[in-house]
Amino acid sequence: MQKSALYPTVYVLGNGQLGRMLRYAGAPLDIHVEPLAFDAPVFDLPQDAVITAEIERWAETPLTTMLGNHERFVNKNVFGKTADRFAQKSILEALHLPTSPWTLVKSAADFERIFTEIGEKVVVKRRTGGYDGRGQWIVTAENQEVITDDLFGEVIAEKFIPFDGEVSIVGARFRDGSTRFYPVTHNLQQNGILRYSVADGSNAHLQAQAEMMLGKVMAHLDYVGVMAMECFVVDGQLLINELAPRVHNSGHWTQLGCSISQFELHLRALLDLPTPELQVFAPSVMVNLIGTEHNAQWLNTPFSQLHWYGKEVRPGRKVGHINLTHTDKVVLIAQLNKLRNELPEDYQSGLDWAIEKLK
Repeated sequence: MQKSALYPTVYVLGNGQLGRMLRYAGAPLDIHVEPLAFDAPVFDLPQDAVITAEIERWAETPLTTMLGNHERFVNKNVFGKTADRFAQKSILEALHLPTSPWTLVKSAADFERIFTEIGEKVVVKRRTGGYDGRGQWIVTAENQEVITDDLFGEVIAEKFIPFDGEVSIVGARFRDGSTRFYPVTHNLQQNGILRYSVADGSNAHLQAQAEMMLGKVMAHLDYVGVMAMECFVVDGQLLINELAPRVHNSGHWTQLGCSISQFELHLRALLDLPTPELQVFAPSVMVNLIGTEHNAQWLNTPFSQLHWYGKEVRPGRKVGHINLTHTDKVVLIAQLNKLRNELPEDYQSGLDWAIEKLK
């Protein structure tokens, strides 16, 4: 395998779009990034290799067994904790960080207590493996039988939160404990999948709180690299919804709207490279392309950047994203209105939401 002249090769567990974009980010710095399919053959790992991952969980194969337990796997002790929602919530409680009330669901008999102590409406989530809205159920006393016997012990129940908005913060921690953070970003989820992110500086009042919370988590885990934290906003305060120990959808806008993208920042942290403070120079929007056929007219949008992942288009599948940025929000709104004519009907309400956030 190719080896960088300047830096150790960074191997990525997983070869999806996040691994692909890490590879792009490394190229200008002569950092060779090698995304690996889980079923790729085992090979002799260079002694100075660095291992990271683009996903919290992976299939058990000879390669993932080797890399996932290797001493060069940065944060190898973190993934097992954050991939399990029970362990993740337990960490937040131990750190006295705000999150929605929750409990482990061990049997059907637990629901009477849950509806009394947690709330009359709860969100039941798989401890592991659920993502993009999969493995989640909204449960009340009327439909509790939707949680079948095979799920007990494998799910947690959280209070259903009527939130004012959803936001996230993406940050990184370096080996010396120093941190860098991007601005808190507005997010819109549809059918459990992130559709739009807006980074326009309007969440500045939440920035210090978010940085404190994510910084506390990363320090507790002795984490190195980029981590994302998704939150609900309730009465001007943050409730942590989920942690992701990796580069994240809601940080894609940094590829165009910040001096250093989240992908480059992750590599800089892993390799302990000098890194200035992050500079955001314009409002940005990210449009996630979900199960949508490619449209060449997207390329005719000024001050934008298309990332197409080269996947087969299927319903509910992330196939690409569009980043848009401009110092003038009027221009940014015009960009979104242009895309309105080039995106399917189910994108229209989200475009309205993004435009409203920019006004």
